[in-house]
Amino acid sequence: MKISCTDAMVPGRNLTEKALNLKRWGFDGIAVFAEYSTWNDSNLNDLLTLEERTGIRPCEFVFMDPVYGHLMDPDPNVKNRAVEMYRHAIRICKPLGAITEMEFDYGSQNPLPLFEPYKKMSTEEEDGFLAVLRTMGEEARDSRAWMLIEPINRYETKYLTRLQDAAEMIHKAAKPNLGLLADFFHLSIEESDIPASIRKAGSLIRHVHLGDSNRLLPGYGHTDWKACFQALKSIGFEGYLNLECGIPGDPEKELPETVRFLRQLIA
Repeated sequence: MKISCTDAMVPGRNLTEKALNLKRWGFDGIAVFAEYSTWNDSNLNDLLTLEERTGIRPCEFVFMDPVYGHLMDPDPNVKNRAVEMYRHAIRICKPLGAITEMEFDYGSQNPLPLFEPYKKMSTEEEDGFLAVLRTMGEEARDSRAWMLIEPINRYETKYLTRLQDAAEMIHKAAKPNLGLLADFFHLSIEESDIPASIRKAGSLIRHVHLGDSNRLLPGYGHTDWKACFQALKSIGFEGYLNLECGIPGDPEKELPETVRFLRQLIA
């Protein structure tokens, strides 16, 4: 297992400085969340040459934009723009061998699903989602890029809040280069037994987001990290463990300490 960090969490004036800081603190990779509207060839060149220049691999790449999370938008213009943005992200991931991610939808839920947290899609909704998922699988086919479904909690999406639900969609889509992203913050809300859910999902898990039960750095909440890492080892997970969470203090102190904590769990 390798350790990475989301770029927004890292001090530095640009991507190169952030990567050099991560290298100094013992990280292996970086997750890059880029603004779609300002993306250009210079940004792409910086990304493609980052590992050669710094020793830090871009293991995850995501475009951020108002259409993010709108792959199932009822407005066809919004949906089409979102699909093309996600496909563009996959094309950037291909030479990097990186992952990108998707959800059924993304945004604050209103009304809050307090008493129906595990709703199922209608047949029409499922067919529409599978069509989009297959499009992403075809875009990534015959490459080192992966499109992953990230189950997120009930307050941020309608469906696919658990690993088992997303795994079912991947099996139904039956396309290459599709997998699961296991985000421990979301799992802490939705899964009754996180280690058991990890073991059941097995090799479909291709990437991990780390955040404790309170969405702070691992060790600041009540997640049983030892049991969770044992589960990851049991499925043979060898991908990236990416920090995507809040830092309750000075990043230059907290991030190196977190690397040491994670290395102990991996060992």
